[in-house]
Amino acid sequence: MQPLVHAGAVLLLCLVLAPVPCASGERAEESPGSPASGARGPGPSPAEGTVPVETGGTDPKDRRLLLRNAAVIGGMVLTAGVYGTQNWWKEDMDSRPSTRNEGWFGKGTYAGGTDKMGHAYITYAGTRLLAQGFEALGNERSHALRLAGWTSFGVMTGVEAVDSFSRKWRFSYEDVVFNAAGVGLALLLESRPSWDALLDFRLLYRQSDDARRLGEYDPIGDYSGQVYLLAFKAGNLPPLRDVPLVRYLELLVGYGTHGYEPIADVTAKLDPHRRIYYGVGINLSRLLGDTVFRGRLGGGRLQGAADTFLELLQVPGTAALTYDRL
Repeated sequence: MQPLVHAGAVLLLCLVLAPVPCASGERAEESPGSPASGARGPGPSPAEGTVPVETGGTDPKDRRLLLRNAAVIGGMVLTAGVYGTQNWWKEDMDSRPSTRNEGWFGKGTYAGGTDKMGHAYITYAGTRLLAQGFEALGNERSHALRLAGWTSFGVMTGVEAVDSFSRKWRFSYEDVVFNAAGVGLALLLESRPSWDALLDFRLLYRQSDDARRLGEYDPIGDYSGQVYLLAFKAGNLPPLRDVPLVRYLELLVGYGTHGYEPIADVTAKLDPHRRIYYGVGINLSRLLGDTVFRGRLGGGRLQGAADTFLELLQVPGTAALTYDRL
């Protein structure tokens, strides 16, 4: 297990760092006397008996940036490894890897497909948050997006690699597909601000009845408590931007399940089913922008943090949802 995690970390570093000799995306400045500049410095020439000294090398600032990038990537790998060891890979590990077909969104699967949505959401949120982090470290934006996408996809695919040695989980190609889908959606919205202004991909978590009876609060493992939503923000459409009330409304569609893991009483009569949700919600980002953040706080860091939070999480009580059973 540990060699796999270490190998995954090395692979990630090679993929995202090796192609970029200068992490900032800019060419390092050349000194007047360097061979690349085509000019000589004021010192004596080789003809005068002096051996030239090469001045090439990586800029120390770029090396520090590479180290900071590597630290973030390593931290993500370590976090996933520690969480997995404590929650997924404690026992029933095999010496040989294997795969299994998990049935996508089938009713007879262990989570009704909510786990697949979870994979997409984790890589989506991870890519978007890491992109901001890598850019804050000093990476050029396009490079920060590449780093974020490869890190999110690589870490989650590394989890699948370790899962392949677990008799309970095994390697799932379906999970890898949804890992890639989450990264793809994140990069699409990050590269198209006008689309990003209209669409959010969010998680609404409400502790399921079974989880409550078991005394568990686990937004990752409580599949019946998760609802994954696409929010279409009406107020960000130009024709509706200045319409009273409508500017604060969102149209919501989503997917969730009921009666899947965790199960408090295996002897009880279960009714597992999948749900397609739809309804309306409140655009809290717009509401806060027009009220709390007006004036000196508008557009500041606090508002930016609030907007990021509200892009990824649906606050309970801010949406009126109904559903159809599948």
